[in-house]
Amino acid sequence: MKTSQVSLFTVTTLSVTLMVGCGAKPGDEPTTETAASSEESDHGHPHEEEGGHGHGAGPHDGTLADWGGGKYHVEFTVNHDKQEGTVYILGNDEKTPSPIKAEEIQLSIKDPEMQVTLKASPQEGDPEGTASRFVGNHEGLGVVQEYEGTITGVVDDTPYSGNFKEEPHDHEE
Repeated sequence: MKTSQVSLFTVTTLSVTLMVGCGAKPGDEPTTETAASSEESDHGHPHEEEGGHGHGAGPHDGTLADWGGGKYHVEFTVNHDKQEGTVYILGNDEKTPSPIKAEEIQLSIKDPEMQVTLKASPQEGDPEGTASRFVGNHEGLGVVQEYEGTITGVVDDTPYSGNFKEEPHDHEE
């Protein structure tokens, strides 16, 4: 195991989370208030106790997380058969694709512990040089379970980070 790389990633992720976690605005200094969870954010929906959001399923039936106090939302989906994770960048309405200028973003899963680099995979309609979809593979994503982790990325020189936790749900109607 590469302890130094995992530790560095963990410290970096924690630092970014404290800087731009839920409720923080780009450029805000990290404070106890921005790092702590609150009952309701400035964008009108309640937070869960552990700092996550009470979002419903995203437009791709994935799990949503907040980036930058609601400026962006990120939606995590997984295809276990392909061992593939996909993250969609969405606007503050949690539905509309919001392409960003980035070649990659990072996905960190708690259990089984893994870090996955997701590469830009532009969707139809994304302007040239931008992407609203990022895709990556890891054998650990073949495990059928609910995942919990963090999605990090940099948009216009501003680091963003959002925690997510999949909840069991029934796909039968």
